[in-house]
Amino acid sequence: MGAALLGAFSLASCEKNPETPAPTAASASADAAALGQPGRDYVANEVLVKFKNGTSVSARSAALARISGEVSERILTKAMQRAGESEALLVVRTPLVALEAIGRLKDSDVEFAEPNFIYTHQAVSTDPKFTDGSLWGMYGATTSPANQYGSGAATAWAAGHTGSASVVMGIIDEGVQFTHPDLQGQVWTNPFDPADGIDNDGNGYVDDIHGWDFDGNNNTIYDGGSSGGTDDHGTHVSGTIGAKANNGQGVAGMNWNVTLISCKFLGRRGGTTANAVKAVDYLNDLKSRHGMNIVGSNNSWGGGGFSQALSDAVDRANTANILFIAAAGNGGSDGVGDNNDAVASFPSNLPQANVIAVAAITSTGAKSSFSNFGATTVDIGAPGSGIWSSTAFNIYESYNGTSMATPHVSGAVALYASTHPGSSAATIKAAILNSATPTASLAGKCVTGGRLNVSGF
Repeated sequence: MGAALLGAFSLASCEKNPETPAPTAASASADAAALGQPGRDYVANEVLVKFKNGTSVSARSAALARISGEVSERILTKAMQRAGESEALLVVRTPLVALEAIGRLKDSDVEFAEPNFIYTHQAVSTDPKFTDGSLWGMYGATTSPANQYGSGAATAWAAGHTGSASVVMGIIDEGVQFTHPDLQGQVWTNPFDPADGIDNDGNGYVDDIHGWDFDGNNNTIYDGGSSGGTDDHGTHVSGTIGAKANNGQGVAGMNWNVTLISCKFLGRRGGTTANAVKAVDYLNDLKSRHGMNIVGSNNSWGGGGFSQALSDAVDRANTANILFIAAAGNGGSDGVGDNNDAVASFPSNLPQANVIAVAAITSTGAKSSFSNFGATTVDIGAPGSGIWSSTAFNIYESYNGTSMATPHVSGAVALYASTHPGSSAATIKAAILNSATPTASLAGKCVTGGRLNVSGF
């Protein structure tokens, strides 16, 4: 599915069928190169527009008239308002090609105008799992079974460090099968908004019981029914972070106890920047409004170019002390990993201090062939090839991708937070990176030159 989550926004490393939102996606051409974003996918006749605070109604109307623009959505999240924003992020439909419209919106009143990029996930499906040697990403050098290139989670478990339900991780991805045998009880139930058809907590989402589906704009975070096929990727990454242990079936996650919130923005055709912003801000608002112990979000997706709107949302997450753990990406159409130092991959290349960019390694310690890398832009490697986890409906599958490496690091973030309560995002990130084990295949390929190791957590 390579182009799926790294395209519009796609799953970072989990080959599946791309999901593209309506309206249709277009491929950026030479005009996009002028924006520094060649070859990116975006919604064809749609742009995101943010006017400067205090812009008059007449100035806004005049600017939109230049592109015959019609506002289809106004996004002014609670997190944006809390940050002092008064102007909404506008999703604008236009008969013009998006990049032409952006050119006509160069105006002193316009803070920014950009494509509504499409993102997808990147994971490859191959076809229960700790004791038989399959779950290598959880092993350590001295565990049984053992694998020195695993995350060392089993060593942490042996020391009694198995996570805590008080630690919360956001899953910004496809939806999650919250009734899966290995995930039941691990997914958040909103105490602030009971299912009664009323937005009791006033966050703009009615009955957001387990999170929200920003792609479908409803509270149904799982759409796979009893046949599965949909929301496999979100369920897979969730299992790596927090599948239950010792229940006699399937897999075990990095955390045996954790609380996961589904922020579904990837649908059958991928996800858009606009919905990614809403997903990030959903978590920002929950933490700011209710003081929830949200320590990070897992972002196993990518695609598009630099987005100021998304960058601003990640800024707000940084202010809220929420880490943004992101897949480094799975290379281009050739399936060979690219250098993110040379050609940026988003969102993992976002510059905020709360971003952790993750590459993938194999069970033999090699950098996965598909995995992107970057001596200055990718932080750490983690198990990403042949990763077994939960998928819809009530089954288990092995996927490959930086999408799979990322939740190992997200799980590490949650595990560290459970043993070091009250730690800041900066402290947790430093602990993750400083504990990395030097690995030959990653030397000069990422900031740490090493792989994830939580054995000391």
